[in-house]
Amino acid sequence: RYTGFMVIGFFKAQPTEYAIQFVNGKVRQQGLGIAFTYLKLRTEIVLVPTNAIDAHFVFNELTNNFQEVTLQGQFTYVIAEPLVASNSLNLTIDPRTRRTKSNDLETIPQRISNVIQLATREVLMKLSLVEAISQSNTLSDTVFQSVSSSKVLSDYGVRIQGIHFLSVKPIPEVAKALEATAREALLRESDKAIYERREAAVQQEQRINERQMEADISLERQKEQLLELSGANLLKEAESRGKAQEEEMTYKLRTLKAELETYQTLDPQQLLAVAMKGIGDNASKVGNLTITSEVLSSILQAKK
Repeated sequence: RYTGFMVIGFFKAQPTEYAIQFVNGKVRQQGLGIAFTYLKLRTEIVLVPTNAIDAHFVFNELTNNFQEVTLQGQFTYVIAEPLVASNSLNLTIDPRTRRTKSNDLETIPQRISNVIQLATREVLMKLSLVEAISQSNTLSDTVFQSVSSSKVLSDYGVRIQGIHFLSVKPIPEVAKALEATAREALLRESDKAIYERREAAVQQEQRINERQMEADISLERQKEQLLELSGANLLKEAESRGKAQEEEMTYKLRTLKAELETYQTLDPQQLLAVAMKGIGDNASKVGNLTITSEVLSSILQAKK
């Protein structure tokens, strides 16, 4: 019989805690979030957290061109196999305070960080400084694949859920040199872009001038065609008028010839008499008329 303290205790694990009850060195019961009573003098309780835990890392490594870089990142891990972890680590707790009796649980992040550093070193030995800085996402995936298959972590029942490199930085002097190089490259790209824009503007203006010239040439050709058509029309019109006048003159000549044919039987004196008669018939239309002696003599001879 014991006095001054209770011999029997009660323990209840959280839903994310895997509890193992050892009685006289043998497993009595185990599981997530289990509750049980126990004899304090004969029982040891191992408590393994199974929730995901985030941890950070930072270390320095060399690239294949012997440039030092500082890598900072974060990884997430879980203790996926509590029994394996309890065999490799001392995770026994004090039931009253729920604190582990050793610091083995706290060493897990550092051990994982060491595995990540070794895997990262192998990858960086194949990359240059610029490649290491620009390929942080690829670096994360490659290192994650390597660490996931690590036997060191499987021996502790640990599984990695993710690795992320938040920054990969060179030493300050190299960083300044890279910044200067990148700045010069950006300036060259800017100058190239400005030159290309100006060249495009010149080409565009040249195309506009060519189109304007083509339009002017087309307009002049249209004017030339219009003038040629107008001249052709005027020529045709003149030819038409000339032909009409010629036909009119021919008609008049034919009419006159027909009229003159009636006088062919008359002698000259008679023709003169007829002419004088016509003048007399149209005396009102005659302003002045001069009859010479030769004309008068011919008329008198015609009368006889």
